[in-house]
Amino acid sequence: MKRQIFAAEHDAFRETVRTFLAKEVLPHYEQWEQDGVVSREAWLAAGRQGLLGLAVPEEYGGGGNTDFRYAAVLAEEFTRAGAAGLAVGLHNDIIGPYLTGLGTEEQKRRWLPGFCSGETVTAIAMTEPGAGSDLQGIRTTAEDKGDHWLLNGSKTFISNGILADLVIVVAKTTPEGGAHGLSLLVVERGTAGFERGRNLDKIGQKAQDTAELFFNDVRVPKENLLGELDGAFVHLMTNLAQERMGIAVAGIAAAEYLLEITTAYVKEREAFGRPLAKLQHIRFEIAEMATECAVTRTFLDRCIVDHSNGELDAVHASMAKWWATELQKRVADRCLQLHGGYGYMTEYRVAKAFTDGRIQTIYGGTTEIMKEIIGRSLLG
Repeated sequence: MKRQIFAAEHDAFRETVRTFLAKEVLPHYEQWEQDGVVSREAWLAAGRQGLLGLAVPEEYGGGGNTDFRYAAVLAEEFTRAGAAGLAVGLHNDIIGPYLTGLGTEEQKRRWLPGFCSGETVTAIAMTEPGAGSDLQGIRTTAEDKGDHWLLNGSKTFISNGILADLVIVVAKTTPEGGAHGLSLLVVERGTAGFERGRNLDKIGQKAQDTAELFFNDVRVPKENLLGELDGAFVHLMTNLAQERMGIAVAGIAAAEYLLEITTAYVKEREAFGRPLAKLQHIRFEIAEMATECAVTRTFLDRCIVDHSNGELDAVHASMAKWWATELQKRVADRCLQLHGGYGYMTEYRVAKAFTDGRIQTIYGGTTEIMKEIIGRSLLG
C-alpha cells in the first residue's frame, strides 16, 4: 500500500539522509564497530548536513521544525542502513525535548548551538545497576550545598556514554520523596569527579558506545538544574511517548527491510533443484510476515501523524512500541531461519539485524511494561 503521510519535502529530506549515510557513515561503519564507537567527525558531519536539532528553534542553530515525520524519516533510513551506532534519534528525539522544553534561556544559549552543530554529543543517564524502569529504585543522590549540588552515584547502559559532552543525570534530591523526589542535573564533560567506566560489550549495535558512568562528589552548578526541582518524574513521563515512537518507527522499518531482503534471497536460493520461493511453506512464511508488516505499518503511520499533530497519548505510544518491536524480533528470527546457515554469518545483513534489533523490546520500556501501561488504562 502506498504510504500517504509524507509530502514532497519529506521525500526530499529522505534523499538527503540517504546521501549522508552513503557518504559519511557506511564507508566507515565497519571500523566503528571494531572501535566500539563512532568518530566525532560523523557527528560534526551530521550537524553540517542539518540532521541534528531538527526541532530546535532556529535562533539556537536548529531546524525549527517540530513535524515528527522528519524524525521518522531519519529513523527509517538509519535502520535500513543498519547504522544504529550514530545515535541521532537519541540525541534529537529523546534528549532534545528536555533541553528545548525545560531549559532556561541561559541554558538554551549555552547548550543548544553545540547540540545542533554536533560539537556537543548528549546522553541521558537514568538506568542504574539496581534500577531500570523502576524510578523509585534510583540511588544516585544530589545533595544541596548552597551554591552547587554534590552528586554521587553510578549509572549503567548509557547510550553515547563514552562520547557524551553533556549528560542529563536523574538523581535523588529529596531522599524521602521516592519517585517524586528526583531531579534532572546536567553534568558536562571534564567536571571533576565525573568518570566513565567500561564501554560495554553488547551482542549487537557494536558501533554504539554504551557505558558505565560514575559520579564521585561531583560539584554540579545550581544553574545546571534542568526543569523543576523534584520534577524529574513528570518531566520523564512527558517525553516517553516520543522516545517510544522513535523505537517503534525503527522497529517496523527493520521488519520491512528484513522482509524485503529475505524475499529476494528465497527467489534466488535453490534447494532440491528449484528456488526456495517455489515451496509452499516459504510462500506462507513470506505471506504472513508481509501481512503483519502491512497491518503494523498502517497503525504506525497513524501514530506518526497523530504525534506530529500533538495528539498521540502514552497508551497508543506504548501499543506502537510493544507491537512494532515484538514484530521486528519475530521477523528477524524467521528471516534468519529462511536464510539457513548463511543467516548465521555476520557478513549477511540478516544476522546483524538479528543481534542489533534484539534490544528493541527492552530499552525505552520493556514489552512487559508497555502491556502494564495499556492494561492499567483499560482496567484501572
